[in-house]
Amino acid sequence: TFGPEDVFAYMYAVFHAPTYRARYAEFLKIDFPRLPLTSDSALFVALCGLGQRLVALHLMEAFSTSARVSFPVKHDASDKNDLIEKVEYVEGEEDGKGRVYINQRQYFEGIPADAWAFHVGGYQVCHKWLKDRKGRVLTYADKMHYGRVVAALAETITLMEAIDEAIEEHGGWPVM
Repeated sequence: TFGPEDVFAYMYAVFHAPTYRARYAEFLKIDFPRLPLTSDSALFVALCGLGQRLVALHLMEAFSTSARVSFPVKHDASDKNDLIEKVEYVEGEEDGKGRVYINQRQYFEGIPADAWAFHVGGYQVCHKWLKDRKGRVLTYADKMHYGRVVAALAETITLMEAIDEAIEEHGGWPVM
């Protein structure tokens, strides 16, 4: 048996599938999304599980460890090291991770390039979160929260790929 939470998780997974977004891109611009239903119970169960993980990440109820973000320069209250003056991403040379500078000295390190570039609702999430706090001094809680946001985005990208793989394993689109 399944309940309304399962249907929601299935829906959440389908709407996060990159192939769904690409396949129905033009339609999504002009109307509400259509939910393709499946008669394949194994696919339904697989997408429910992936959708539940996405929901937990997006509600910040579960935390991912897929991206380890650090804030290397020690806090010094006298020179306001943690003051956000600018937001600038500098790509790393080897591992696909970069730094996000918030002023000339201070930065977040270990930001995956794909998490930095991830957009939701037309906004680049990692950039906007910091930009909205420009002129403020980050607290310890702010730094921890930003790290969790980056990790959630990195895990979201992984789960979106897993959703596409699950759909392909069960016959691909259209989901029937």
